[in-house]
This record gives sequence, C-alpha cells and structure tokens, in this order.
Amino acid sequence: MSSPLPSAPLAPTLREKIGQLLNVGFRGCHPTETDLIVRDITLHGVGGVILFDQEMVDGSAGRRNIESPSQVKTLLAHLQSHARIPLLTSIDQEGGRVNRLKAVYGFPESISHEELGRIDQPAETYRRAAQMAQTLAEAGLNLNLAPVVDLDANPDNPIIKGKRRAFSADPEAVARHAAEFVRAHRDHGVLTCAKHFPGHGSAMGDTHLGLVNVTHTWTEKELVPFQRLIAAGLCDMIMSAHVFNAKLDPDHPATLSPTVITGLLRGRLGYDGVITSDDMEMKAISSHYGLEKSVPAALMAGIDVLCFGNNLSYDPDIAPKAISIIERAVIAGRIPEARIDISYRRILALKRRARLIA
Repeated sequence: MSSPLPSAPLAPTLREKIGQLLNVGFRGCHPTETDLIVRDITLHGVGGVILFDQEMVDGSAGRRNIESPSQVKTLLAHLQSHARIPLLTSIDQEGGRVNRLKAVYGFPESISHEELGRIDQPAETYRRAAQMAQTLAEAGLNLNLAPVVDLDANPDNPIIKGKRRAFSADPEAVARHAAEFVRAHRDHGVLTCAKHFPGHGSAMGDTHLGLVNVTHTWTEKELVPFQRLIAAGLCDMIMSAHVFNAKLDPDHPATLSPTVITGLLRGRLGYDGVITSDDMEMKAISSHYGLEKSVPAALMAGIDVLCFGNNLSYDPDIAPKAISIIERAVIAGRIPEARIDISYRRILALKRRARLIA
C-alpha cells in the first residue's frame, strides 16, 4: 500500500510562498556534500532543484551532481526527504549534445531533436522520449526542461542550430514531434517544459553570452509550436527566452516583458500554466540587470518560477538573496502579494498533477 501524498501548508507564510517560486542549482553529488541546498530546502522552502553534470564556473570541468544512476537516485531521495512540499527535480535532458545523463555515467544513449526530426517518424520520437522519461523517473527526476520547440530557422544560430536542438524548420513538424515527446514523458509520470518562448531559433547570438536581438529575424510562425501544444493541453510548463524583440516589446527582453509573457503568452495564446524563466544568471540578463531589478521585473512580467542554475556563476546564498529581494518588494508594495499567490497556486497545481502532493 502506497503512502499518502503530503499536503501543502494550509496557511503558508509569505516567505514559504516565495520559496516555491525558485528552482536552484547546487553543488554536490552525495548527501554529505549537500548541506547548503538542504539549508535552502528546509529553512527557505525552495520549491525546485536543477541538476547539471559538469561545473561550468571559471572554466572548471569538475563533476557537479551526476556520477551514476544509483547516485542520482540517492541524492534526490535525500533532498526530497528534507522538503516540506516535495521538490520539482529538473534537468535539461533534451538528447544529443544537451544531455546531462550521459552514457559515460551509465545512462542510455540519446539522440538530438534534429536527428529525430530528420527521421521524421513521430512513433520513433515517442519511443526515444519514453526511454528517456523512464530513465529520468527511475533516477527521481520529475521535470525535464524539454522539448525545445524553437524552429531551425537560422543556419548560423550558435545555440539552437549549432547544438542540433530543433526538430525542424517547419513549425507544424516541430509541434508534431514535441507532442510525442510530451506524451511519452507524461506516460512515465515526468513533467515537461516547452522552450524558449517566444522563439530563439532565428537568433544570431547566444543569450548565455549576452543580449540577443531577434527583432529583424523573428517571425510569427515561431509561435506556432507553442500554440499547438497549448491548444492540445500538452504544456506542463513553458520557458521564456531572454531574447530582445522590439516588434513585441521595444524596452525589455522577453523574460522581463509583461507584453510578451502576460499579454502574448497568457492573453493572446491563452496559456494559464506555469511559466519558468531561463537561467536568470545568463549574461543576457545578468550583464544588463542586477538581481534587485531582474527578479521583481520577471515576476511582474508574469514569470512563475525563477531559475538560478548557479553554474554560470556560483553563489552559495543565491536562494536566500532572491527570496529576500522578493519579500522586500512585496512589503514595499512594488509586487502585490496577490501576484505571489497566483504563481504559488500554479506551482502547487503542477505538483498535484505530478502526484507530488495531495
């Protein structure tokens, strides 16, 4: 007989609600190495964690969170045991080059979205994604930050085309394969995240490295895969892009734009699920906006989950810092508490759908 699912607190404090809005990266492969993230989970109520295989700070190539299937399972079980509200445990496991659970660590081989698109057999996409989802579920991961639904729109795009992350240049083909990817994960109890809204495929640059302007390359057809998945009820979560598009907002990158996130994605496309930011430490945001500006701005734009991979730069106190910034903004009246409540409820609804809470 299975244990009853935990319930969310009946009267959460403001800080407890804010903590659920964070998805945080951390250092450590083994329970004895996780004191800081356990502190963030127990004292600060962080709602999610994101795993990486390699350290990226200062050019280091050291191991981050992943050594083997059994090690990842033990690590995540340890973190979950400290969470009052069970964690969203996430990873970028797209396949191909964006692949944290590599064969060298004992996980199954995977192929890229581009290769699946070239094969162009939705049943094969489902089969490959089902194998991937089973691997994630067995390791204790409940959220795959995939599929990529950007279009293969620019042969010189370094981060989408350059890493073979797009299924196709045809938005309808992207939508077909993405739908099978999502269904396969759902059939194994794993949530997914369509990315990067409103479209990164036509970009000439990489938002990891700086601000990327897609004003003159972006087209409306980049919205089509998102529209199709939303209409089919196949979006557990959508990730924003840090791209700047003056056609949509002349003043803000998408992640910080109420026009793009609330007006376009929620209003015009009718999406009412969880929206996560891409990593807030990517240079497109961090080089132009400090935490004090970017964190409240993202929430006021309509972002529900703030992702701090804590791997492009490393700050052991990023979670309490972000929570304090949001708390002060609420107390000062710059963010209505009702805005926090909306995101908190969306995140709890997602956790219920994943059968993490009652």
